Amino acid sequence: MYRVTDIIGISNKSWEDAAREALSTAASTLRDLRVAEVAAQDITLGDDGKIDSYRTKLRVSFKYEK
Repeated sequence: MYRVTDIIGISNKSWEDAAREALSTAASTLRDLRVAEVAAQDITLGDDGKIDSYRTKLRVSFKYEK
């Protein structure tokens, strides 16, 4: 059986880096990660209107053990 959950990574470099950060963190607590699908990407803006950070929302599946 597999479970699917959403995770969000944040980076001030790129969306790809945000995805890597999210997967790296998830891999430290979840076992048998199988698939990661990009569900959404957005940016946060600072008071000056410039990009503050990139956010990537991933839908990941992993093996679920009872």
